[in-house]
Amino acid sequence: MEGNHSISVHNFSDRILEQTVHFHVMRLSGGFFLWLGSSPALSNLAVSMSSKFDSTPLSTLVLGDPSDTSPASLAQRLARKTRKQVYLSYGLPLTDPNFSLLVENRIKQELQRHPEHF
Repeated sequence: MEGNHSISVHNFSDRILEQTVHFHVMRLSGGFFLWLGSSPALSNLAVSMSSKFDSTPLSTLVLGDPSDTSPASLAQRLARKTRKQVYLSYGLPLTDPNFSLLVENRIKQELQRHPEHF
């Protein structure tokens, strides 16, 4: 994003295991914010970024239940994949690990199809 400091917005939705999941991506300079959920709420916020001291990106939960590591873990995996700073809000129930995996795969699919939005 050399020279491009504008914010762009990309929205998409999908039906995953009989549940509609909405995705909202805001591309930022050097990173992106990703909100995903089934209803409009910001219940948690994680951030992850690369470090020159470790090959594993740093990640932390800024807002939400500290016992729920899912948002920070997903942000970390996306930061590793994109090599960008990632802000992530995960507003879905964590009832089924397969569901979380399918949601993550859907994000990766969108990253492949539309990298310009991330």
